[in-house]
Amino acid sequence: MLPGLGHNGGPPLEEHVPEWGVGGIGSYFVWRTASEAAFKKVPVETVIRRAKKAESLGLTYREYQLEILERGRFLQAEDTQRIAEIVARRGRR
Repeated sequence: MLPGLGHNGGPPLEEHVPEWGVGGIGSYFVWRTASEAAFKKVPVETVIRRAKKAESLGLTYREYQLEILERGRFLQAEDTQRIAEIVARRGRR
């Protein structure tokens, strides 16, 4: 079926999924602002200590910080299963 008069030949808008997903845009920006604020409130000394801890566990600072914020857990070397789950998720985030 050919597009009608005035059609620019581009993809249909219904198939486009924006960065914030299918829901409303407001919740996306609220979440993003809260996420950025959570990372800014941490004192420098704490950031340095957590970055060293994350590196020793084989994680990035962001992965380690998200684990603290989302689950309230401070990972240790014994938490090998959880660390493996975080590392396995790297490609999907």
